[in-house]
Amino acid sequence: MFFMKYVFEFLICTSFIFITSFSSNVYAEQKYTIYLDADFSGATASSLAIQQGITTALAEVDNQIQGIQFELVIKDHRANSLRSRRNLEKFLLDDQALMVFSGLHSPPLLANKSFINDNKILLLDPWAAAGPITRSSSSQNWIFRLSIDDSNAGSFISKKAIEEGFSKPYLLLEDTGWGRSNEKTMTKALQEASIKPVGLSWFNWGAGKNHAKVLLRDIKNSGADVIFFVGNSVEGVTFTHAMVELPENIRLPIRSHWGITGGDFTQKVTATERKKVDLQFIQTSFSFLNDNISPLAENVLALSIKSNEGLNNKTDIKAPTGFVHAYDLTKIVIAAIRQVKLTGDKNQDKVLVHHALEHLAEPVSGLLKTYHRPFTPFSKQKLDAHEALTIDDYSMGRYNSKDEVVLLK
Repeated sequence: MFFMKYVFEFLICTSFIFITSFSSNVYAEQKYTIYLDADFSGATASSLAIQQGITTALAEVDNQIQGIQFELVIKDHRANSLRSRRNLEKFLLDDQALMVFSGLHSPPLLANKSFINDNKILLLDPWAAAGPITRSSSSQNWIFRLSIDDSNAGSFISKKAIEEGFSKPYLLLEDTGWGRSNEKTMTKALQEASIKPVGLSWFNWGAGKNHAKVLLRDIKNSGADVIFFVGNSVEGVTFTHAMVELPENIRLPIRSHWGITGGDFTQKVTATERKKVDLQFIQTSFSFLNDNISPLAENVLALSIKSNEGLNNKTDIKAPTGFVHAYDLTKIVIAAIRQVKLTGDKNQDKVLVHHALEHLAEPVSGLLKTYHRPFTPFSKQKLDAHEALTIDDYSMGRYNSKDEVVLLK
């Protein structure tokens, strides 16, 4: 009898140990992936910077939250909205995929916005700036942005140009949803200053240099004293080269959106060439090149070098705003996840994280600033609810002779 009791107790104990061990192993093996759906072919610098920012923020928590491993998965949509849609469809089929970070381009997000919201895809935007991206037409809004918002960007670029003394701007914009959203906000901002653009021209991706030269000559002949440019790095290179090749007396200053900083602009347009053009572009108000950066920024920089292959110093971050925004946005996401209890079920957890993002209880210290409730529940009365930054966080910048982005005070 004693022997049977001993065997029974031994079996119960062994079973308990096995079940506990099995449960622990299952929990330890739980993994969530974060998709980065961006253009790694044409806008490589911006996409890599975003990747580096996310990786650095995850490294701060040893790539795990609540015992669950988080891993970054790279998806290259090559600036193609249909390819981005397919990446989002793959995301929906991936039971381990919890959220998606987007890249530089606005058109893929604008084209797929309804699909994202209808399917409740938790999407974090650290760069794409088109105003409508975070303004849903329904009560469902699953896109959160920590970046420049074109509802304010056009106003900021216009205001800074007017402060410099320009009064006859010409709008030179790419013919996409991003370009069209900027046309509206720039025109409105100029109207508020009683200024009317002297002209407007649209260009397509892949515009040639000869076409660019013709456009630039026409713009000069219009009487313009400054060009407001909205385009990406490829077209930025084309128009800058075209400007450099024009006679000096017909070159105009360019005040640009930041799309030109997302690719290989400094590799294609040398410092010597850039000296011949008065070029400034919008940025946000943090740079690792600033004097006396904070201890937090020093630590982030050191960890970024440790965590990312190819980063050996701060000048290796070629599109710094992408890094800064992605790092800050990932820190906010980590804070939101820590505010809830993850279940391991993707569909339940994304709802929990979405709610937490809109109701963050504790401030989050980032590179740009400390975020106090950066997001709130979205409604038609609160169109800025999913915008973490405001116009007060913007600055203008330029490239220096070392190909670095320098903020202008």
